[in-house]
Amino acid sequence: MSMGAYDDDEHERREQQVSTVDADFDDERTIYHGQVEYDSGDSAEALLNQFQEIKSN
Repeated sequence: MSMGAYDDDEHERREQQVSTVDADFDDERTIYHGQVEYDSGDSAEALLNQFQEIKSN
């Protein structure tokens, strides 16, 4: 069979592979307790100034 030729067996194998669903996993949800804090950091202007300082050194 030449390179790139259509192969029915390969097509069937791939169809079976992508059509199966792996349902073998734990269906329970994990519950996390705690807090999440976001640090927005400096303003864009302050960051640009810091970049310019680093770039000039």
